Amino acid sequence: MQQELNDFINTNKELIQHELRHHLHQLDVPERLKASMIYSIQAGGKRLRPVLFMASYNAYNHDLNKALSPAVALEMIHTYSLIHDDLPAMDDDDLRRGQPTNHKKYDEATAILAGDALLTFSFELIINDPHLTDQQKIHLVQLLSEASGPKGMVAGQILDIEAEKKAVSLEELETIHTLKTGELFRYAIRSGAYLGEATHEQIVHLDEFAHYLGLIFQVQDDILDVTGEPGKTGKPVGSDEANEKNTYVKLLGLEGAIEKKKYYVKKANKALYDANAESSYLMSLADYFSSRDH
Repeated sequence: MQQELNDFINTNKELIQHELRHHLHQLDVPERLKASMIYSIQAGGKRLRPVLFMASYNAYNHDLNKALSPAVALEMIHTYSLIHDDLPAMDDDDLRRGQPTNHKKYDEATAILAGDALLTFSFELIINDPHLTDQQKIHLVQLLSEASGPKGMVAGQILDIEAEKKAVSLEELETIHTLKTGELFRYAIRSGAYLGEATHEQIVHLDEFAHYLGLIFQVQDDILDVTGEPGKTGKPVGSDEANEKNTYVKLLGLEGAIEKKKYYVKKANKALYDANAESSYLMSLADYFSSRDH
């Protein structure tokens, strides 16, 4: 099953990367803006969010045409958020995946505009997709704008900034990560199932699965900051502690964080069973998120 999952991830990752290149290279826009957008899109990454979208869609439907542009749009929004996160006013990072961040490669103004362009182009991509009905386009844009906007990812980002260098409760930490990271996971899973024509009841259960999957992803990140290998994680071990960030390990200790992750996995698996999706790639991806080493 592990090899089958790896094949699924790699196949869809390559498909998403091909579609990203196709859409960006054909843009008729100022060359520096286009180059900056492409630079961050091609910087690599696991493409976890669009892969989750494809896995959720695949649980109920196998016609890929309808799923491609919403999955690509999701990765564009994720990339925009990384470009802006790296800016001096935010995390002030010089490197992203071993390469100069966008504002270091180009300049701060270009990086901001490249992020803005990826954000807005993502919605254009969905609206112009000939494989989607008008009703599907409206629903997807509504879900994606909510997930990435002031009630979703952006809310999580401001809460994360406000929480820096001060103690937060476990509930507050879960809220930050549910919004900052979990909302795009939630969009991927809900929207994939919606396009795949899952029932309303199944989507409700998958929504709960997505909630716990986002928390699994973050708690594993925090565990890897203590136990991971820098060559795999892409950052020095202990960097979260050095930067005085709030983490599950800081709040609960390493063993407590591992136990909390097990609890999240149990809850996520139950939600998948309730959604009748336990035999889908989503179950394997939940295990992958929990045990990943980078």
